[in-house]
Amino acid sequence: MPTPSPSAEVVPLEPQPTYPELEAYVEQASREDLDQLFARLHESLDALKGPRGEQAKKAKVAVEHTKELLGRLLELRENLAQLRKMPVKKPR
Repeated sequence: MPTPSPSAEVVPLEPQPTYPELEAYVEQASREDLDQLFARLHESLDALKGPRGEQAKKAKVAVEHTKELLGRLLELRENLAQLRKMPVKKPR
C-alpha cells in the first residue's frame, strides 16, 4: 500500500480565537453605552503627558476606528432586529 506524500497530509486547523466578552457586549450594548465607554477611554488618553502623550495620540486614532466599527455592528444588529419583526410576504 503506497504511503501518502508529506504534502498530501491533512493539517488540522487551529481553533479560531473567540472573543466572548466583546460578543456579549455587542449583543447587549446601546449607542449610549458605546459613547460612554469611549468617552472614558478618550479622557484617560487625554490625561497622558510627555512621551506617552504622543503614543496616546496614535491610540486615540485606533480607538476612533474601533468605535466606528462597533457603531456599525450595533447598526447592523438593529437593522437585523427590524427585519425579523417584518412579516414575510408569501408568493401567490
